Amino acid sequence: MNLPAFNILRLAPLLAAVTACADPTTPTQPSSSTDADELYERGQTLFEAYAPPEIKRRFAFPTRAEWDGFAAKLEKTRETGSLAELAAYEPEAKAALAILRTLPEYKDYAAWLAERIDEIEVAKEIVENAAATAPVPPVPPSAPTPPAPPPANVGAASDVPLYDLWLDRMRDRPRPARADEFLPTLKKIFAAEGVPTELAWLAETESMFNPSARSPVGASGLFQLMPATARALGLSLFPSDTRNDPEKSAHAAAKLLHNLHDRFGTWPLALAAYNAGEGRVGRMLKKQDAKTFSEIAANLPTETRLYVPRVLATLTIREGVTPSTLAAPTLLKPTG
Repeated sequence: MNLPAFNILRLAPLLAAVTACADPTTPTQPSSSTDADELYERGQTLFEAYAPPEIKRRFAFPTRAEWDGFAAKLEKTRETGSLAELAAYEPEAKAALAILRTLPEYKDYAAWLAERIDEIEVAKEIVENAAATAPVPPVPPSAPTPPAPPPANVGAASDVPLYDLWLDRMRDRPRPARADEFLPTLKKIFAAEGVPTELAWLAETESMFNPSARSPVGASGLFQLMPATARALGLSLFPSDTRNDPEKSAHAAAKLLHNLHDRFGTWPLALAAYNAGEGRVGRMLKKQDAKTFSEIAANLPTETRLYVPRVLATLTIREGVTPSTLAAPTLLKPTG
């Protein structure tokens, strides 16, 4: 069955972003002078050079107007889209993944997109469950109704929205292929930075333990650090991108997690800030006069609402720690 030509629009930003992987002379991060015209031309060139004939027969590269319209819609969905809007991306995202997997040079982006599809599928499940359990008008009882039993799963998990859903989803998930290769070193680094070693599993959610993983928005490495964040943590992006160095990126990620917990006081909030930015989380806590992740989750980006319980469920499955038993950071001794 042929897929709609529109699906290539979902792939276009990915194709433009991965040209750095195809051309070793291209800087890892585009300079500030790289404008939309250049990105569009890169994507078009890449599609013409690398897309198999079958893909070219089924898909047309988007016009510039289509490109710009999709880019704007995608950015809006990432920032303010609902779970339903994210779920609607499933057919196009899966089509894009199928295309990326035909191009061996882009396996890092295919892996990134596969993880995002996992989130899209969870969003779809939430939306479908909500529709299936929509309230119906009550029927007058013919006899007194007994008291309702207490809700299931009351306890530590209940204050992290969607944690139980991710726990069920992750329960039979196999360990990432490269996890055992990196975990011993990552855990030593996290311990040295005063962060619980279990949080080294953050690399599963962020990159599936792929040190060269990249995202179309500019994040890179095991812990998917953004350029500005990486620089603030002492990493360099040129002439080589040290975000792709497992040890250096682990030190940076652990320091960031430690700092975020110091500011917000809980791991759910620290993880929310890791994903959405500490400024956004801080402003939302103040605006809502809130102190917990659950109080502000509904007002955070959909990506973050899914990210926090996913990370915490991963730690539970991989290490047996729940949100309530994950230790706080330890105080580091002054250096020098």
